[in-house]
Amino acid sequence: MLMVAGWPAKIKHMKKTTKNTGPQLKDYKSNTYMDGDMEIRFAIGPEETKNLDTQKLADNFLVKDLMTADTLKLVYSHYDRVIIGGAKPVNKTLTLPNHPELRAEYFLERRELGIINVGGTGTVTADGKKYKVEPLSCLYLGKGTKNVSFASSSKKTPALFYLLSSPAHASYPVTMYTKEQASPVELGAPETANKRTVYKYIHLDGIRSCQLVMGLTVMASGSVWNSIPPHTHTRRMEVYFYFGLPEEHRIMHFMGNPKETRHMVMANNEAVISAPWSTHYGCGTTNYGFIWGMAGENLVYTDMDPAPVASLV
Repeated sequence: MLMVAGWPAKIKHMKKTTKNTGPQLKDYKSNTYMDGDMEIRFAIGPEETKNLDTQKLADNFLVKDLMTADTLKLVYSHYDRVIIGGAKPVNKTLTLPNHPELRAEYFLERRELGIINVGGTGTVTADGKKYKVEPLSCLYLGKGTKNVSFASSSKKTPALFYLLSSPAHASYPVTMYTKEQASPVELGAPETANKRTVYKYIHLDGIRSCQLVMGLTVMASGSVWNSIPPHTHTRRMEVYFYFGLPEEHRIMHFMGNPKETRHMVMANNEAVISAPWSTHYGCGTTNYGFIWGMAGENLVYTDMDPAPVASLV
């Protein structure tokens, strides 16, 4: 065996210096975990979902505490890699952070963002330009927007910014829509307790985006059922964010395989993740509003696979 002077000592030294270096293997023990200040949730299928108890169902699909004073909260879902967020600036301006999980120079390097305000008037500053966001107005920020911050016009009535972000391969211009610009459409009827006004903001015939579709629905007084008749769309996931619900009231949100439905009890300013294979509809103990947002294969708002009420189990 060829021996080189000092070779054993060098090997010994190399072992000492290389031990425990490099990235550490992550141990994924559950479907959800915290990575710094952002929660990560893996996608699960209908077979696993049907065996979840109430708490596990909420852990995987319910998003709580989105509107906490002077806090910007983010939840990363592996369903189409959307990020759900909420920002409630009261005493200070909140800045949209970058996150190590994105492996990006800044949050919107490869993403786009829809913002809808369900609180008092506020301001979003994007790359130095300020946008006044009135209640129920929507601001779209395209891929490549580097610096984003949120502020309220009044501490007494702070803005409540709901955020939904999806990956983007193309850049579209920053655009603001008021609810009046969203071409409101009235649907449903009092007889079926689902009379409502639909506002479409980010879609093919409105604010242009790469893959994000976003709008909101306001239920009329006396109407409590949303998204009837139910449907699925395996080409897109969807998130509902409920707002305008009095503290003492609740939403019974239905989800799951149309042949094996489940439900969750939801409060005001909470969101629920809907998998592409899942139905998503609900009933409140009073009227309310909800923001709907989608991302996935296409931008066609009407692309739905029906799940008629009489067929549900």
